[in-house]
Amino acid sequence: MKKVLNLLILGCFLVGITTLNSCKKDKDMPTLTTTTVTAITTMGATSGGNITDDGGAEVTDRGICWGTATNPTVSGSKVSSGVGSGSFTADLTGLTPSTLYYVRAFATNSEGTAYGNEVSFSTADVVGATVTTATVTAIAQGTATAGGNVTGDGGAEILERGVYFGTTNNPSSGGTKVAAAAAGTGAFTCNLTGLTPGTLYYVMAFATNSSGTSYGTAVQFTTTAAAPTVTTAQASQVAQATAVAGGSVTSTGGAAIQERGVYFGTGSDPATTGTKATATLGDVGSFTCNLTNLTAGTRYYFVAFATNSAGTSFGTVMDFTTTNVVLGTVTTTAPALIATSSTSVTAGGNVTSAGGGVISERGVCYAITPNPDVDDETEASTTSTTGNFQVTLAGLLEGTVYYVRAYVVNEQGPAYGEQMQVLTMVSDVEDNIYSTVLIGDQVWMAENLNTRRYNNDTAIPNITGNGNWSTATSAGYSYYADNTTYGATYGALYNFWAINTGMLCPTGWRVASDNDFKALEMELGMTQGQADGVYERGTDQGVQMKTRTGWNAGGITGTNTSGFSALPGGYRFYVDGLSTAMGGVASFGTSTSHSATTYIYRQLWYNTSTVYRVDVPYAAGFSVRCVKAEN
Repeated sequence: MKKVLNLLILGCFLVGITTLNSCKKDKDMPTLTTTTVTAITTMGATSGGNITDDGGAEVTDRGICWGTATNPTVSGSKVSSGVGSGSFTADLTGLTPSTLYYVRAFATNSEGTAYGNEVSFSTADVVGATVTTATVTAIAQGTATAGGNVTGDGGAEILERGVYFGTTNNPSSGGTKVAAAAAGTGAFTCNLTGLTPGTLYYVMAFATNSSGTSYGTAVQFTTTAAAPTVTTAQASQVAQATAVAGGSVTSTGGAAIQERGVYFGTGSDPATTGTKATATLGDVGSFTCNLTNLTAGTRYYFVAFATNSAGTSFGTVMDFTTTNVVLGTVTTTAPALIATSSTSVTAGGNVTSAGGGVISERGVCYAITPNPDVDDETEASTTSTTGNFQVTLAGLLEGTVYYVRAYVVNEQGPAYGEQMQVLTMVSDVEDNIYSTVLIGDQVWMAENLNTRRYNNDTAIPNITGNGNWSTATSAGYSYYADNTTYGATYGALYNFWAINTGMLCPTGWRVASDNDFKALEMELGMTQGQADGVYERGTDQGVQMKTRTGWNAGGITGTNTSGFSALPGGYRFYVDGLSTAMGGVASFGTSTSHSATTYIYRQLWYNTSTVYRVDVPYAAGFSVRCVKAEN
């Protein structure tokens, strides 16, 4: 019974279903439209559709399909956007820039997939990225941190970003590139290394996409300065007290060089314990310093230095040894007579080098024998330096040849200048001082005697008046024309009786004899035969004995190469006592008598070149020359 009942219920259900189906409409695919594409970019866009009729069946999928060919289908690129009827939107992604695309909306129900109308669009062109350059930070001597911010990718993927830097204001051209660690948009940083201290740099951020590379504006920064770089050069021109040292600034460190030079001293750390010598100011390049006041034979250490605002740098310490002390160098200055003294002369020298040592003494050594040294008589200078000096040699013998040498003494001992000679003058009992001259081996007065007293300090009779002179029979003197003012130039005139006393000349001196004159004349070139002759004798001996001036015009000019310095003082005639021939004749009486009433004399005439020799009565008055007696 229960089984029958179940069959009855099933039959009624099937009948009902069949009745309902026979009353329902036929199904169809959906009806829809495609909306206009918006929000177009280089790689994306937005579109959609509107399903106005689901075709009697539920829409199970809807969306957008697209492609580069017409009539795209869901078998190509598509994106779904829900189910059901009505409007919808969808984003197209992964597109290619600058490309024409075709788009259709689609809807799917149980009857199949329907498409909306076809629309087309082109993706946007790719443009350069937008990037800004950041301020440089963490600036040091050789490093800094730079960067930027990519605020727009230009419609394409950022392939690379970073900075260019260099010393020109457009570092993207010729500068150095530093890429950031990662590509993409947003802020980034880069570490700059290998920079030069104290240098102005320019930095420019960049970003690269498929369209190319874009740049930010250039910003600038200056690295901090470093201490300079300097090397020490070998010393040169090393002497006893001087040397040349220096170095080379190879880098300024990015700041102006404020000072450069060397430190030197006898310690191995001259920068700490030495003396500073500065060179002329400059930047990169070589420099030298003159080192002075060094000690001879001494090892010195030196080091180059250079200073800028960041500090002082030093080169390598080097050394040199000054040369050893040698004898000093000195020249002798020609001795000079002192007009007011017959026993003193001035002498001196010039110390041109201390030999690298310390001068302990300088002065003049002198003696009556050649090559005097410091063991002989010396006169030291009051100063002990290089340069010129002068001393006075006092207490000398009259009418004596002295040999003179300047000397200088340092640690090595005395050094001498060249030897020079000086002949001292002679004075008479009245303190008249006479120049002297060495002719051959004889020392002569180079001036006429002008004493009024014998060398025993007794007076010589002064005979005045022509008559008195011509009739005199004893010793006497006078001045030319009895004018005493002539004495200063020409001396006095003496008769033979005064000469023959043996007391006219200063002690140790004698009136020149006939033989003394012969020796002089032969020294000047006369032969013995000529010297023994009378009247005019010889060749040019008279010229050699006469002064260059003071003689009458129109004659034969003297050269005085002998140094005898004969002046035309005239003479006093024995016959009438007349003063004769001043300006024209130089007459010299000798101590040699020729007979009981005559004595021999010499004459030099203004208009002759020879020497006249003959005898004359004792009353004749002549000039007198004295000769130093032999020791």
